[in-house]
Amino acid sequence: MAADDDEDGIPKSRETADLIGHEAAEDTLLHAWQSGRISHAWLLTGPKGIGKATLAFRFARFVLSPDQEGGLFGDAPDSLFIDPESQVFSQVAAGSHPNMLTIERSWDDKAKRLRKEITVGDTVPLRTFTGNTAAEEGWRVVVIDAVDEMNRNAANAILKVLEEPPKQVLFLLVAHAPGRLLPTIRSRCRTLRLNPLALSIVETLLERHLPDVDHETRALAARLGEGSLGRAMHIAEQGGLDGFRKFIALAAGGGNNRIGLHELGDTFAPAHAEPAYRNFVELLQWWMARVIRAQATGQSADGDVVPGEGRAIANVTHGRTLEQTLELWEKMARLFERADSVNLGRKQVLLNALTALVPREHG
Repeated sequence: MAADDDEDGIPKSRETADLIGHEAAEDTLLHAWQSGRISHAWLLTGPKGIGKATLAFRFARFVLSPDQEGGLFGDAPDSLFIDPESQVFSQVAAGSHPNMLTIERSWDDKAKRLRKEITVGDTVPLRTFTGNTAAEEGWRVVVIDAVDEMNRNAANAILKVLEEPPKQVLFLLVAHAPGRLLPTIRSRCRTLRLNPLALSIVETLLERHLPDVDHETRALAARLGEGSLGRAMHIAEQGGLDGFRKFIALAAGGGNNRIGLHELGDTFAPAHAEPAYRNFVELLQWWMARVIRAQATGQSADGDVVPGEGRAIANVTHGRTLEQTLELWEKMARLFERADSVNLGRKQVLLNALTALVPREHG
């Protein structure tokens, strides 16, 4: 499973034929290829879930297609599109193309989930792959998704290859947070930044992928996604949006509504509500970042994400300095982290966090 944009019902990036909203980035890669002076390593950066891995696999298919060999023959293509019915498309989608290697987080059989980082063991196939000769003297492509998820040893293993790149091996490195990378890795790549998707594009894609979700939920998820289709789909599918709306209403009310807080906690208490609970916690922490930005700049948030948000921000920050709001945010983060580590009851965790957050009535 790729880490960028193939979770939560989105088609896997290696299987996606279309790329929407990143035409400028695609043109950059296409023109570099057609120039005959293609950089050996590209760092594709931008927020998670916007389509970086989709672009990486799209370019990989293009490079590996026999029709593009050399990039200078025949009619010049005007995009990186490769027919989904072609053999190279099928091989890349299946992870079976002999001239392509994908490095990503591997499966942890013991934990029954993907590992949290790419380990040095995941990079072992790279030694053999880069040492081989591509079939019929063609190109070989390495996609790393995502390179900022590598631990130190894995990063050093990749760096060794980037320092002495083999002939006709193209590296496509997906990075959600390039600042976490070793500076020496960044310096050996050409950086191509992808911008967040336009709200209208996210809304269109949500309608395509989640036709059974009601329009109001899709619209709110699109806005909360902040230009990331992956984030928007996660928010829409996991639940927790109704709880988020109720929380904003409680915070906007300016009173410490114990009954309302208990009712909110009850919605996340059942075992089946865990995905919605985790989604709500993520939204809550995201919202606290908005609160802090608004307080730090002295400006209101960029429009209410749900009705009453502006009033809720005013109430939460009333009587608190910026440092106190930051301290509250940090305490909440530690509480949620501790709750995961010792398996505390979800309702009590939320009550503790929200009671501190939702203000008592003030004059």
